Amino acid sequence: MTTTSRRIAPFAAGWLGLWGAVALAGTLTGRGYPFGGNDANGEASLLRLLPVRYGPPAFAALLLGAAVAALAMAGTARPSRPLRALLLGYGWTVAAVLAVVVPDVRVLVILGYLPMLIVGAPFGWPPVDYARIFDWTLAAKFSALAAGVLLAAAVLAWQRRTAGACAACGRDGEEAGWTTPATAARWGRWAAWTAAAIPLVYAGTRFAWAVGLPLGISREFLAELHETGLVWAGAGLGAFATVGAVLTLGLVRRWGEVFPRRLPRLGGRRVPPLLAVVPGTLVAIAVTAGTLGELATPEFWRLAGGFGAATAPMLLWPLWGPALGAATLAYHLRRRGVCARCRRPGAGPIPGA
Repeated sequence: MTTTSRRIAPFAAGWLGLWGAVALAGTLTGRGYPFGGNDANGEASLLRLLPVRYGPPAFAALLLGAAVAALAMAGTARPSRPLRALLLGYGWTVAAVLAVVVPDVRVLVILGYLPMLIVGAPFGWPPVDYARIFDWTLAAKFSALAAGVLLAAAVLAWQRRTAGACAACGRDGEEAGWTTPATAARWGRWAAWTAAAIPLVYAGTRFAWAVGLPLGISREFLAELHETGLVWAGAGLGAFATVGAVLTLGLVRRWGEVFPRRLPRLGGRRVPPLLAVVPGTLVAIAVTAGTLGELATPEFWRLAGGFGAATAPMLLWPLWGPALGAATLAYHLRRRGVCARCRRPGAGPIPGA
């Protein structure tokens, strides 16, 4: 294994064990549990279904068990088929819970507003209490997202290695048809355009409100948004979604592989694949997590005023996360080079991609 693939399992085990110890402390003291009924914004989280008294012990068992599983995956012994199936099933399940179920829509909202919060902080805009936004609950949700991603990486490397494939790149000498550069370019193009169109539809409603068009909302509510200034926060989020849509198209355009020549110092240079793969993957996970909690909330439709132009774009969100994830995967398959461990050749850029 490469140095990274060797260290990912122990590192994941340490992170999971740390937070498992925190959950165990919460079990013993009855304090510090940030989810469910203790989460002021927990109505958009599936963890609202888990009673607070069961939350800390459930998380302690889940996290500590996952830490043990990650340590087992750090070994070099080849497991029996039943043990391998058990570890893979448990590992992928816990990774999905931590990365998709725990974070909920608040993580996605913070990621969307983060540029605005950072730029506006010195000027006192938006007028929010930053201490109430960046609280213990938000830190726990981001930590769960990190734990899920780390565990998924460890499980994936172990799954590959125990299947006889390269733990670093997953190639085993028999490239599947859907992973070939030409095929990935075709289905990746569909995925990228889908993932770019969905946030643009959402942004369109927010821009309409900013210019005074009550698209999907009443004129009274629009006037209230303008009076409070919240309409500009929505426009900022729409702008962020638009930038994200444009960057998504970079996954299938030439400028996503080579920096445009008009850029100073970078023009004409090769775009590092991880510069697109890492943020694309994280945003795809965050979108999926936000969608799961938001659309599963009974109060969502009541608060949104029923079906209409304001809520319809959000009905497309269940497609957004998977489409962005697929587009990012296709980009990775097209751009991956020679593996540092197995030395199998990668693919170069696809002409016309």
